[in-house]
Amino acid sequence: MPIHDWSLVSPGILHDFHHAWIEEIKRVLNKGILPQDYYAMAEQRAGGYGPDVLALELNANGNGSSDFDDGNGGGIGLLRAKPKVQFIAESDKEFYLRKQSRIAVRHVSDDRVVAMVEIVSPGNKSSQSAVRSFVEKTAEMLEHGLHLLILDLQSPSRRDPQGIHGLIWDDVAGENYRAPLDKPLTLAAYEVDRSIRCYVEPVAVGDDLIDMPLFLLPGAHVAVPLERTYSTSWEAFPKRWQRVVQPTI
Repeated sequence: MPIHDWSLVSPGILHDFHHAWIEEIKRVLNKGILPQDYYAMAEQRAGGYGPDVLALELNANGNGSSDFDDGNGGGIGLLRAKPKVQFIAESDKEFYLRKQSRIAVRHVSDDRVVAMVEIVSPGNKSSQSAVRSFVEKTAEMLEHGLHLLILDLQSPSRRDPQGIHGLIWDDVAGENYRAPLDKPLTLAAYEVDRSIRCYVEPVAVGDDLIDMPLFLLPGAHVAVPLERTYSTSWEAFPKRWQRVVQPTI
């Protein structure tokens, strides 16, 4: 299913689809993609953050996982192979985590937040202050050692000419990212270790979504089925608005 042109509807209409997609991503992660010691929750707040989906670890003990086995007989385990995306970049200098704070970011159940998924909304790009707030929040999450997956299907604006990822990468790595002219939308996964690695897939309206990595540990991730969850959410989206955002290409 092709990516739709969400610039053709109001933020309120898009919010309805975003809400359905967030819930579907959470459901699929919990239904067998996450290892048994992990779970996802939607629209929770952790340490002052407000992401769309949180990935949490039960009674975190810091142990790693084998390539495809979580050691508990649940989920599909963690993948060690490098994700297959168009662009991979790594910050030049070692990234110093705020060690005194990284365990303090917790869910109300006291289970540790390890990763977050966020779908960029029109509100995140509505003003210069909104864009700056989003970028600063993202940088702070990375500084706390949280792995991120950010889905930016909003067209770049004068405030983010290379998309949100371009601003984030400049802020945390001091490096430029230039989106391909024919693929201005961005799917970006961030892996935090001694440095930050990003895995970027540029896309455009009319493209199919691909699975994207969500890192739970340095070097270990699960694949989030964006195409499948997007398609399922689309099926329940009102046909009156499906006709509006359907790409004509």
